[in-house]
Amino acid sequence: MALLQRLRQRAPELALHLPAHGRGRALAPGLRALLRGGGAPWDLPELPEIGGPLEPEGAVAEAQAAAAELLGAQRCWFGVNGASGLLQAALLGLTNPGQRVLLPRNLHRSLLHGCLLGQLRPVLFDLPFDAATGLWRPPTPALLEAALTQALAGGPLAAVVLVSPSYQGLVGELAGLIAVAHRHGLPVLVDEAHGAHLGLDPRLPAPALACGADWVVQSLQKAAGGLAQSAVLLQGAGSRTPPERMERALLWLQTSSPSALLLASAEAALGHLHSAAGRRQLARALDRGEALRQRLRHAGLEPLANHDPLRLALPTGPLGLNGLEADAWLLQHGVIAELPEPGCLTFCLGLEPPRGVERRLPRRLLQLRRALGGPPLAPFSPPPLPLVAEPELELGLAWRAARRIVPLAQAAGELAAEPLCPYPPGIPLLIPGERIDAARAAWLRQQQRLWPGQIADTVSVVAG
Repeated sequence: MALLQRLRQRAPELALHLPAHGRGRALAPGLRALLRGGGAPWDLPELPEIGGPLEPEGAVAEAQAAAAELLGAQRCWFGVNGASGLLQAALLGLTNPGQRVLLPRNLHRSLLHGCLLGQLRPVLFDLPFDAATGLWRPPTPALLEAALTQALAGGPLAAVVLVSPSYQGLVGELAGLIAVAHRHGLPVLVDEAHGAHLGLDPRLPAPALACGADWVVQSLQKAAGGLAQSAVLLQGAGSRTPPERMERALLWLQTSSPSALLLASAEAALGHLHSAAGRRQLARALDRGEALRQRLRHAGLEPLANHDPLRLALPTGPLGLNGLEADAWLLQHGVIAELPEPGCLTFCLGLEPPRGVERRLPRRLLQLRRALGGPPLAPFSPPPLPLVAEPELELGLAWRAARRIVPLAQAAGELAAEPLCPYPPGIPLLIPGERIDAARAAWLRQQQRLWPGQIADTVSVVAG
């Protein structure tokens, strides 16, 4: 009973991680009321009066239609396999086997899995790199135009995928990026897993639907008051993809027994977030996020300038800290960050930030700097990647091929047989079928030193 015992333990001092409901503090009120008597009675299958995401009638169909109207979408489907499952279904609904899809280098691995399932050919485009934090920055419309021109020179594309916002709350010029893709006649799928709250306060950027996206996936546990695994797929007003294609793809990848509790979570989270009370809750959380930033600046701890006050990204390099080592220290002192990376720690404040976080987090971070800090770290090196690259060997063939294990120091010249994802959120540094040239091999060895315990001494490569 190790898991049950762990779940019964007292929460840490500062749990600054997902879900955004903060261990229940910010659950949508309707969902909280449902769970107050215990969730088990409502863990129901597709009973006739309830229906399901692909059923034309029933309560779920009515809730999805209401959510589509609320969000300004043509159609809306609830999902119970997280944003990951809906991103995969959206890819399969937009494409046919063998087609090429343009994706950014900071794609979530679920999109890579979607390419594998759909027998698609991923074409990856590089992104601006921030040497101070080691983070990828959002692309510019000019960069995407150049990437599309180069990618189209190698053959037609079926779709373009964009990630906005990033895990760290970075948002690019989304309307301009989508317009670039549309000028080339390509539909755009936006991974907006972290952006269900965008556009609901003047301090936040516009959501992807308002920027012209054809298809959008949102996670309702990352930026709304929903339970983990509840998510939504939205069809934009201008999308020309027949919804029947998307429903076939959803049928392939979704469970035949979706939990009514998770479906209700999607309805409740969206309804509350877009209500007057939900907007007030969001505004209060944003106020507290901005107050926390001010305290950190006064303490000499400069947060990353991003577009979401609820995502606090703290560059650790200027403090002389590797983010993973800083995270280990914080865990021992009652603080759980959402995402540690070599040059940055990302904290998710959620819709109801923990009590006293404005005072307590700066105090802990100052203690961390005194305990482990030192001279600023050297700038991070960008990956030696071309603007546009395709796997040399087809993704599915490389992933299924006979393989051998070689030392990372001897990997130059080999074809990768599996992705290399050192830490959630699962952004791959290497994908199956890519040739590991000498520059890439040297960069990966450098990454191994920056990700202690997260990158093995060996790599799986295609045999023969």
